[in-house]
Amino acid sequence: MIEVTRLNDSKLTINAELIERIEETPDTMIKLSTGNKVIVKESRQEIRDKVIEYKKEIFCRDL
Repeated sequence: MIEVTRLNDSKLTINAELIERIEETPDTMIKLSTGNKVIVKESRQEIRDKVIEYKKEIFCRDL
């Protein structure tokens, strides 16, 4: 899960596994595989970095 900020400054936690694509037009729009779309303040690169950090956290845990 990653936390993003909507344009009205409210926080939203989304499942990174559901992200289908991210577009900057110029606002950043996240399209989820569920068909939902979310417009956020973070850039495409910031979201990409958050997803990578999330994946590292999940896959690099000590067993």
